[in-house]
Amino acid sequence: MRWEPDAYGRLRDAALALFAEQGFEKTTVAQIAERAGLNRRTFFHHFADKREVVFASRGDSEELIATEIRAQPDSVDPLHAATAGLELAADTIYEQYREGAIKLGRIIAASAELQERELVKRAALADVIAAALRDRGTAEPAAIVAAWTAVAVFFVARNRWNQTTNHHSLAELISVTLEEFIRGTARPAPSA
Repeated sequence: MRWEPDAYGRLRDAALALFAEQGFEKTTVAQIAERAGLNRRTFFHHFADKREVVFASRGDSEELIATEIRAQPDSVDPLHAATAGLELAADTIYEQYREGAIKLGRIIAASAELQERELVKRAALADVIAAALRDRGTAEPAAIVAAWTAVAVFFVARNRWNQTTNHHSLAELISVTLEEFIRGTARPAPSA
């Protein structure tokens, strides 16, 4: 295989353009490689399949999130510890890819296959967060509920962030979404 400058970026750009033009399902690996001026072998050197183009991660966000969760003081409740990790990843990794995230949001929304894959990615993220919460002493049921709640907050915030009319950072939207959730659900239980 001969070396090609920025093959990864060229393949990713070509794939995203084709997905936007003709849809994920109708786009083939051969078309992606051709648009990028490369061959199929080069595509498979960088990506396992065309779904990985959409979900390829930039940086090691899961480890960053887990490390930040573990670093939170004991006085921080599990849900706020979990979202602190997500906010740090938003600021240090995701924010620089907002333009691409807007495109990806549209591509994922138009494909049932990609929506299903995104659910798998959400579950994996919830597992990472729950493990980090357990590491800081959170009991199993609370760690799982806090992790899934944090993931839900993150994806609601991300969907707001992906809007072309949005002018807020992802970290700001995570914080706002969390506080809206807490205000909306923190009501006294009805008396028996």
